[in-house]
Amino acid sequence: MQGEIVQFNCSEFKSHRATQSDIKIAMNLRSSNKILAQAAIILFFFWVIALILLTRPLLNNQQSEVSNDVLQRLSKAVSELESLKVRNQELQWILTNFSHEAQSGKINENVVERLRSTLEDKIRVPISFGGLEKKLTDGPSKEYEVKRRAIYRGVQEIWYFVQQELEKLKKKGHDQNAPELASLIQEILNSGKEHEIVLLNDLQELSSMEGHDAWRTTESRALSDLVQRRLHYLQNPVDCSKARKLVCNLNKSCGYGCQIHHAAYCFIMAYATKRTLILNSKKWRYHRGGWEKVFLPLSDTCTDPSGLDRSNWPGTNETQVIELPIVDMLSPRPPFLPLAIPRDLSDRMIRLHGDPQVWWIGQFMKYLLRYQPDTQKMLDQAKEKMNFKMPVVGVHVRRTDKVGTEAAFHSIDEYMLFVADFFNKLEMKEKVPVRRVYLASDDPSVLPEAKKKYPDYEFLGDVSIAKGAAVATRYTDSSLRGILVDIHMLAHSDHLVCTFSSQVCRLAYEIMQTLHPDASSKFKSLDDIYYYGGQGPHQQTAIYSHKGHRTGEISMEVGDVLGIAGNHWDGYSKGINERTKQSGLYPSFKAVDKYNIVDFPVYSEVAVAA
Repeated sequence: MQGEIVQFNCSEFKSHRATQSDIKIAMNLRSSNKILAQAAIILFFFWVIALILLTRPLLNNQQSEVSNDVLQRLSKAVSELESLKVRNQELQWILTNFSHEAQSGKINENVVERLRSTLEDKIRVPISFGGLEKKLTDGPSKEYEVKRRAIYRGVQEIWYFVQQELEKLKKKGHDQNAPELASLIQEILNSGKEHEIVLLNDLQELSSMEGHDAWRTTESRALSDLVQRRLHYLQNPVDCSKARKLVCNLNKSCGYGCQIHHAAYCFIMAYATKRTLILNSKKWRYHRGGWEKVFLPLSDTCTDPSGLDRSNWPGTNETQVIELPIVDMLSPRPPFLPLAIPRDLSDRMIRLHGDPQVWWIGQFMKYLLRYQPDTQKMLDQAKEKMNFKMPVVGVHVRRTDKVGTEAAFHSIDEYMLFVADFFNKLEMKEKVPVRRVYLASDDPSVLPEAKKKYPDYEFLGDVSIAKGAAVATRYTDSSLRGILVDIHMLAHSDHLVCTFSSQVCRLAYEIMQTLHPDASSKFKSLDDIYYYGGQGPHQQTAIYSHKGHRTGEISMEVGDVLGIAGNHWDGYSKGINERTKQSGLYPSFKAVDKYNIVDFPVYSEVAVAA
């Protein structure tokens, strides 16, 4: 009967065209047959094993030994298969994760080392990636880093120039009653700004590829650690009574930022002469208890300024104690004053940082400004109270005693233009839920004005700090707390907008360099370029020739040394050609900084980390 049914189905199948559902049924039957066949093979395998086990007592001794051997081999094979299965799963997981990191451009020496160590641990065989680790660890070349940063600055400079020229044309359009022309130019300005932002973002993304960001982080820590260990060695001699010392009086007739820069100048002099710095801070204007009430002592072993003999600067190499004047009165002036950098570290510094001169000064600030626990606690509480979160732009508006003497007046609107630029650039890459600004000023009216004019921004700050920064109340405890908070928050911001004519602004910028591998581009100054009070010459070298054709321009040839006075942030810098003695404007992109590389002590006593 069953055969007849099958025969009927077959004949009917032949006599009619198969429908699509019939084909699917046939395919399912084939799949089922395959599964049944596989199941039969597995059952047969287990049946053979069971047969061997059941017939084992019936075999003679020799057969028993053979059976034993077979079983042992089978058991071993099954065990090895399980081990291989687990190892295969582990390798698949490792390689999948490594592949994801490779595709995202995040391969670095840490990823490679983790992959290698994991593989070696799993398969118990030494592995080498044929120099890949070395290539990643070595990082980009100095030439590559210098050129990359030059391109970044070049994009900024060309936009400064184009923007300034278009603004002039727009003004002419308004003056000549041509609103359509002015409107068209504004559209070009808006589009041009977007082009600049995208280019700068692309350059930043390019710089992080192939593990370069990881190298910069590693190199920054290693180089900073070396300098900090040298400073610790210098400041903690084995025998203070025999140590050569440099005595510096902290009190100087100026504000907080100026006094900190005075202390840093003393510290650089101590490093360059290999003398332990003794900072005399008795009755310090900002805290009668002295430096150690706010910051950690500069030394754990040597704070006594006495010695067998004593002299004012310069003394001799054998003089045990030398007293240092303020930088304005220093004579003779040594070659290692800022903006000089040490020869033995210069290649690493230039490779790592866009402004190695500022990085170098930042290292002395890092050692000097180590907070006492109470100071750190106060800053942490202030940060928490004001809800200081990233992203945030630090803005410092200096008014009072500076305006009309050392600096021009700048409205809050001028600062906010560059704050908007920062957030517009950031929003090209990611969502920014809050445009947050930390606003510091010595003018109490600035914070309320900013909040009123820019309701779309969240402003952090404290009017009472601004009141304490006034000249009349500058040297009080509350004023000190206020300036500490302001500088700390400005330095920890993502970007800094200020005037470099202000010591507070420059100090925050210097500290910022210690918090990032390279923060040389994380600022916008409304007036000066960076400088250090009492510094040596700041020079640039012409890398392209230029024929002055506009009023006020100077000419230069490749290799000419230029004494730079400032950047006008319109595509031009001002300076003097030291060959021709011409003074005037020259295109900023046609010159680069000429670093003052000087022989400092190499501190062979302090080992360079491997």
